[in-house]
Amino acid sequence: MDVSYFSGKLEAYLRYKQIPYQRIEVGWSELMRRVLPRTGLAKVPVVETHDGQWLQDTTPILDWMEARHPEPPILPADPYQAFFARLLEDYGDEWLWRPALHYRWSFAPDARLLGDRIAREVMKDVPLPRSLLAAFVRRRQHRTYVRGDGVTRETCDHVEGVYRGTLQRLERVLAGQPFLLGGRPSLADYGFFGSMFRHFSLDPTPARIMRDEAPGVLAWVARLWDARPGNVPGGFVSAGELPDGWLALVADAGAGYLEHLHANALAWRERRRRFDVTSQGVRYRDLPTVQYRVWCRERLQDHLAALPEAARARVQRTLEGCGALEPLLRDGRIASRLHEGADPPVCRPDPVALRDRLRATPWNRPGAFRG
Repeated sequence: MDVSYFSGKLEAYLRYKQIPYQRIEVGWSELMRRVLPRTGLAKVPVVETHDGQWLQDTTPILDWMEARHPEPPILPADPYQAFFARLLEDYGDEWLWRPALHYRWSFAPDARLLGDRIAREVMKDVPLPRSLLAAFVRRRQHRTYVRGDGVTRETCDHVEGVYRGTLQRLERVLAGQPFLLGGRPSLADYGFFGSMFRHFSLDPTPARIMRDEAPGVLAWVARLWDARPGNVPGGFVSAGELPDGWLALVADAGAGYLEHLHANALAWRERRRRFDVTSQGVRYRDLPTVQYRVWCRERLQDHLAALPEAARARVQRTLEGCGALEPLLRDGRIASRLHEGADPPVCRPDPVALRDRLRATPWNRPGAFRG
């Protein structure tokens, strides 16, 4: 979908790596008939490979693609840098989701524009008046991803502050180099790109903020979309180093995102569908428990544990100095069971009952709490 957060991230990567692909804009009926039964979720982007495999979830898709198209690499060979690239990719992917959806559906000009566009492009095959579909989209998205994700009068300033603060952090990093880890795109760039491209740089309200407060980030969005191996001849910064400004982003992740991941994981372990958490001094109430984010935490812990001993010790010192080690490791490893018997990003056929087609859950696979 041309309005999709993660579709923009994946397409930018495919363009950079010059991996041949055909871009297919899907409508609602195709989501229900083709995508949902093959992946278990009515969500994009998905990749159907030439040999009939279906791939889902951009983070493991990028790993899968890198194994088959290793040059030029987006993950540095240096294990210290590689861990922090993975941390910032996950942070950019997941923590900016809430402000991205808030700006899209809480502000009238943005909601009118995107509601009409989704009704026209995504729901084109639904036999109802477009104005009715657009109104349905606006109400549904705001109820699910704004009010349903803890955005209230008490938390709104913090949500918007996450966006503005991230702009300031990225502007500082990009003042000295074209991409986040130096002279060519890294995994961290793609983690921030999904929200910064299809939401913040294009939706009217956050786009104005970006133009006014972080023109360097706006230029980076265009530069990453245009990146090809031949026009980014630089390399990553020297091994063992992190660019100026990265530690501030790691500290943000520790105070906000990793606290959220921990509280979400505890709720999952205790089979609670909703939970409360305090992030950066702000109390969020009645948030949805998301199995995928339990897996995100597991994955970060696994990447840390897999580092060579010397690199792991250095990563832990850096995380500790940024206040990010303790929330990452608190209460140990909490199993998500998200991919038991599977090999992400490859999907297994997943026949879906009619009731699950009709209530296609936005946060979890049908039956996630029944296992």
